[in-house]
Formats: sequence, C-alpha cells, structure tokens
Amino acid sequence: MTIQWFGQACFKITSKSINGDVVLITDPYSNKYGLKKPKLLADIITISHDHEDHNDYQAIKTSANVVNPFIVKGPGEYEFMGIFIYGIPSYHDNERGAQRGQNTIYVISAEGITITHLGDIGERELTAAQLEYVEDSDILLIPVGGKYTVDGKEAAKLVSQIEPRIVIPMHYKIPGLNLDLDTADKFIKEIGNKKEELDKLKISKKDLPQEETKLIILKP
Repeated sequence: MTIQWFGQACFKITSKSINGDVVLITDPYSNKYGLKKPKLLADIITISHDHEDHNDYQAIKTSANVVNPFIVKGPGEYEFMGIFIYGIPSYHDNERGAQRGQNTIYVISAEGITITHLGDIGERELTAAQLEYVEDSDILLIPVGGKYTVDGKEAAKLVSQIEPRIVIPMHYKIPGLNLDLDTADKFIKEIGNKKEELDKLKISKKDLPQEETKLIILKP
C-alpha cells in the first residue's frame, strides 16, 4: 500500500486487490485555496463533509478500472473493488454541529490494514460508540491545524484515545495554502515522538510498528 498527501485532507491511497491496483482519493479540494491541484485518477472517492476544500470530487478523473468513481458521502457501510469502508457520524465542531455541521469519519480496510481518516473532526473526545470502530486503527489521518478542527493539543488527545500504530497529521498550514491554520508544530511537540518525514508512505501489514505509535510527516 502507498499513501500520498496533497495538502488539507486530500490523500491518495493505492492498494492492491484481486482487481489489481485500486486508487482511493479522500477529500479533494477545489482550486481556490492556493495549493497546486494535482491531476488525479480514482476508483473510489470519500467525502467527509460538504465544504469546498473537501468535496471537489467532480474534478477527479476516472481510472481505467471503472466507468465512474465510486463516491462515498456519509455514514454507512460500503464495499467496492475489495476495499471496505465504514462511515461513522461525527461533528465538525465541539458543539454537536451547531457551528459547522456534520462530519464523517471513514475507516478504510485494504490489504489487511485499517486506515482511519477523521475528516474535519472538531470533537475533542470521541464517544464510546465512535471508539468501537476506530480503536483498532493501524494508520490514523488526523487534522491538527485548529481554527476549523481540533488543534494540535486536542489532536494529540485523540491519538491517545485511538492508539494507532502510525499517525499522519493533515489539515494544517503549509506553503501556498491561503487558509488561516496552525502549522503541525504544536501537534508534533505534544505527541513527543520522533518524527519521520517522507514523500510517500509505502507500507504492508507485516511492516506496521508493534510498539509505540510512529509519527510520520508526509510532504505535500
């Protein structure tokens, strides 16, 4: 499996199945946020919530495997091309959605690896019901930039709740982004783990760390 990050909450997850390579894109953003928009092909696209920096799925081209990408836009159970996805309801703020509405957490299973994408979660603590679905996460993709989501300190507490094998921060200030977000520095300090910086993460189930959570910073 390979995981690449393109800024905000947009990842490209490439996994192998009986159908060959399957590409899943999370939360594609529109071109109004200052980032160079990648040209991406997808078999599957997940949308955590309906904001323009997360929902521009119409701009993603179809891969050679499918007529149209399979679009996932909310809670429920999904299966496509050997990839299993579970959408869990959550909130974009810590006031039960009163400020920014709903958000969907996605638990993605492929190649025996479980990836949890928290979207733009604003809840500072997961409920027992949410934890049932995410506590066995191998890889956690978590927003850390604050303002619109949890900040670095709050994100670190969520990591402590979930206890993933690998954590990858997202949705924070990077060069070119014109949204007012914090950098990942506070989160990195709060986590306290030695970070590893990569252009992309190539991982298999047997390579997952077995002891403490590994912090990986992906370069956009």
